[in-house]
Amino acid sequence: MYEWDLTPFYPSFESEAFKQDGAKLFVMVDELIAFFNHPDAKTKVGWFLEEVLKKQEDLHRLSLQVMSYITLRSSANTQDFEAKKAMVAMQGLYPKFALLDNKFKNYVKDLADLEAVVASNPILKEYAFLLQETKAELQHTMSEALEVLASELVQNGSSLWSQMQRHLTSTAEEELDGKKLSLTELRNLAYSADPQVRQAAYEKELAIYERIQEPMSFAISGIKGEVNTLSKRRYFASALDEALFKSRLSKPSLDALIAAMQKYLPAFRKYLLHKASLLGHKGALPWYDLFAPMGKAEKKYTVEEAQAFILKQFGTFGEELRAMAEKAFRERWIDYLPRKGKVGGAFCANNPALKQSRILTNFGGDIGDIITLAHELGHAYHGEQIFKEALLNSHYTMPVAETASTLCETITKRAAYREATSKDEKIHILEQELQDDTQVIVDIYSRFLFEQAVFSAREQSIPSAKELNAMMKDAQKAAYGEALDANTLNGGMWINKSHYYRGGLSFYNFPYAFGLLFAKGIYAKYMEVGSSFVEKINQLLRATGKMNCEDVAKLIDIDITKTEFWEAGLKMIAEDVDEFIALTK
Repeated sequence: MYEWDLTPFYPSFESEAFKQDGAKLFVMVDELIAFFNHPDAKTKVGWFLEEVLKKQEDLHRLSLQVMSYITLRSSANTQDFEAKKAMVAMQGLYPKFALLDNKFKNYVKDLADLEAVVASNPILKEYAFLLQETKAELQHTMSEALEVLASELVQNGSSLWSQMQRHLTSTAEEELDGKKLSLTELRNLAYSADPQVRQAAYEKELAIYERIQEPMSFAISGIKGEVNTLSKRRYFASALDEALFKSRLSKPSLDALIAAMQKYLPAFRKYLLHKASLLGHKGALPWYDLFAPMGKAEKKYTVEEAQAFILKQFGTFGEELRAMAEKAFRERWIDYLPRKGKVGGAFCANNPALKQSRILTNFGGDIGDIITLAHELGHAYHGEQIFKEALLNSHYTMPVAETASTLCETITKRAAYREATSKDEKIHILEQELQDDTQVIVDIYSRFLFEQAVFSAREQSIPSAKELNAMMKDAQKAAYGEALDANTLNGGMWINKSHYYRGGLSFYNFPYAFGLLFAKGIYAKYMEVGSSFVEKINQLLRATGKMNCEDVAKLIDIDITKTEFWEAGLKMIAEDVDEFIALTK
């Protein structure tokens, strides 16, 4: 009931369906690579491109089904030996995918009249953005041999470092009050109403970090060093430039976002200092009280109550959103509860092959856990919209990936605030939102600064765990300023966040700030226009796989290169800070 159902993917690793599909993947990719030697490839360009894209979709569909099953099994239980074995068996595919990608790019490279071919072919028009993006990627592609080699080395480099991070952080335990608790369980205690429990859990969390920090320092250095090397080889000025390219986001848009965030840091610090005074601290807020609950909402929700709450709030937005959530609950798309071996945090994996999603959470029964569930269901809703597009147009990038999820968060929290029947309950809900906003703006800014610092340090050396802890604390000081107690910062946060350990996806931090403020702008328009704006939002979500971020925003008349747009969303948060202070005086 509380674990997800993966049988729509495969019954098991031992099933004939999984074995056959795994073997079929190798055959399909080899056949497609060989297809580029077809005698009509250069004379019947329109036909050949159509065939290649069709075969790529078939390959991508099967690959998504096989690889998602392996990843989901591994996430639910990092000690799943069969999942590890299957992952190793599939590693041989990655060099083949790299070779296929290179052959496709080189074919497109040699087409002098690509635009004319696309314009004259109704089927290819649907893939116009993909083909133009492929042409742009050629400027950042190594030779065929080097791309294949890089893919092979990544499987023995960042891929394994990432798995080690997942293993160490999911299996480490510390004893608290006579009970062994995982890192996820300890971090969940940061929301406890008991200040002694919060502090004790924080100290145990730090103890785990201290115990595993040395191997983790090599893991993060290995990954960032690998990215630095490959970024340069692919003619990117830096890892950040590569992240922006992959995000389909321009540097002026990121600069505008960061500038707006920096301008509004004082508003967040005002909130944190006020919270410190409410908790009885004489000055700055200790790290372990960042998530201390305020007001009174002591109710613990069951999974069923959380489901009912979300269905009610989603229904205020639209029937399609509510129906999607109901289907997710009914068809068991969600793995809810924390347990040893399960990865921490939460995620949603869209699967266009099955036109379904799967969600992992570590539900503890608090209102914050309901908000997290709503966030991940927002990703699933994005998936429902993108499933209506061609499969090869289903890839959307990091910044817009957080749009629907943050929109669903906003819907849920704002509706809950409006329905609150007491002042204490309003305080609790509003402060919960400010906690989340502070994480997405202030803490994300610290993570952005930290990742920049690590990439820079890796150009010169291999930072020790001690140096990484200092970098993390320096970043936290720059972001939180005088609002956080400098003696209780959390230098081990680089160990816990899995986003730092993805070789193919650097700087997965600023997209959260992008998503929050972009979603707030969309929500404001929705509140102004009403239900007729929902279809506009759906169109925007469907377009995220075939437009850059700036063009997606233009669909609803937003210019994200202007700081003023981002400041409008931050102003809404600053107003919430003022309301919170007024409510708690």
